[in-house]
Amino acid sequence: MLGTWEIILIVLVILLIFGGKKIPELMRGLGKGVKSFKDGVNGKEEEKEEQEKQSNSEQSERSNSGTV
Repeated sequence: MLGTWEIILIVLVILLIFGGKKIPELMRGLGKGVKSFKDGVNGKEEEKEEQEKQSNSEQSERSNSGTV
């Protein structure tokens, strides 16, 4: 686990490398990337749920048409 001094040192190094003006742009880009990743994961889960619902409804239609 990182201690306080290690975190401060990492922040200072990042400030020295990128400068104060670039950091908000980097964080914005990182935030967009994380949001895109979450949307992709949620989209896959929703797509999977839709497919399960479709297969369940198709199965119920088949069982209903078989008994008629």
